[in-house]
This record gives sequence, structure tokens and C-alpha cells, in this order.
Amino acid sequence: MARQKGLMKYVGTIGDVRHFKIKGQKGFFAGMVGGPTAQQVKTAPEFERTRENMNEFGGCAIAGKTVRTALSALMGKFTDPQVTGRLTSVMKKINLEDGTEARGYRKVEISTQRNYLVGFEFNKNLSINGIFNAPYDVNHDVSRNTADFIVSEFNPTELITAPSGATHFRLIHALAVIADFSYNPVTGTYEPDDAVNNELSVVTYTPYLPLDSTYAGNTITAALPGAPVLEDNVSVLQCIGIEFFQEVNGNYYPFASGNCLKIEEVF
Repeated sequence: MARQKGLMKYVGTIGDVRHFKIKGQKGFFAGMVGGPTAQQVKTAPEFERTRENMNEFGGCAIAGKTVRTALSALMGKFTDPQVTGRLTSVMKKINLEDGTEARGYRKVEISTQRNYLVGFEFNKNLSINGIFNAPYDVNHDVSRNTADFIVSEFNPTELITAPSGATHFRLIHALAVIADFSYNPVTGTYEPDDAVNNELSVVTYTPYLPLDSTYAGNTITAALPGAPVLEDNVSVLQCIGIEFFQEVNGNYYPFASGNCLKIEEVF
């Protein structure tokens, strides 16, 4: 693939060369026009493997979108431009582990491969472990409806790396229910095994906490609304995060930098 380095910036096709942008990357790119037609990909025998891969990739994209939808209140501020692709990539790894369905129709069985999502950083360029170093622990109840983010007493000036100008921070504790996904031959698409509880979520925040004062410690509890009955075909993502603010005359203005969100546990 060629990378354009000159002053001309444009997208589209000139002759046999097309010029385009890639989301999240700087500069303009170029590639040759060509390849099979859409009809060939859909029907030709030689593209059978391609169709299988496309079908499963679509299912993985749907599963990844479910995570982003469930945590939509936290997307944008806590994510990098490649988070969609990175989540789809994780779901594809989970998809490849399924040994019960034929190729092209394998499940995205998150409940049996939860370890792939543990530790997922929503911003790959900013790890929470590099920003928030205070002692903490997490747990959850047997029903998986309630979980705790337990933070011990600490001095923010020593254990938080805050962006310049920030005066306050908030800790975040979020739960999101994500179902397993299976291919439905009737609809021709991947669907959640538990459509009722899929994407159910809750986000809990601490008050605005000063960066120049010792935090006394607290247990930040998050409880799913409605106390749902969760079967084995769903998983709960337990996420922790931190966001920063500048206080001016009693108003708290959010920072665009330094904010982190991580999947701490999946149960």
C-alpha cells in the first residue's frame, strides 16, 4: 500500500488508483482499483471461505457493538479511534474457540472464553495502571447482580498521574451484561442468546474528589437495575475507570485527556 506524502490531499479514484483515508491514522493512502465483483463474492464457489469468514466477522462485529452500546455512556471520552476494531478482534478470538458449530456459523460464546476480555483497555494509548496506582480490589455477589469496587485510603498526589490543570477526579464503576451470540439461519444474522438481559448496564460514580487531599477510601457499589436472573449464556463485564475535571467557581469542567476505562473482571 502506498502512502501519499505530497501536498495534494484528496480521496477518490484517478485512473486505476484510488486514494483514501484510514480512520485513526494520519495521512492519505492509495491502492489499485480492482478485485472481484460483489456478485462473485456472494455466489462463486471459489469464494466460499470468504463468505464464511465474512459471516463470522459480522457476528463478531455485532458482539463488539453490544459492548459499546451497553457502555455507551462512557464511550468517546474513554476510547481511542480503533476501539471498534479492537473489540471485534477480541470477539473473533472468542469465535475461533467454538468447536460446536460448522465453520462460517461458529458462536461468539463469551461465557466460555471470558479471559479474552479481562484487562481490555478502552484507550490502548492510556492504560489505567499508568494513571491510577492506588490500592483497590473488586468482587461480586453470587447472583452477579451487584459488584463492589473497593478503594483503600490513598494520597492522590502520590498515586494518581493527573493531566496538567486538573483539580478533581471521579472514580467509575460500571457493569454491563453481554450475552453469547449464535447464528440464526432464519434471519441470516447473529443474535444474542439472551435478548432480554443483553446490554443491561449500570454506571456508578464517586463524588468529585480533590486531587490535593487524601482520599479516605470507600466501597463503590454498582447494582444492575431490576435484579435480573442471569443464566450461563451471559457474562457481566466489570469496568473501573477514572476521569478528571477542573473546578472553577463551583463548576466542574471535564478534561478530554487522562481519562481511562478498563474491563477489570468478567464473571
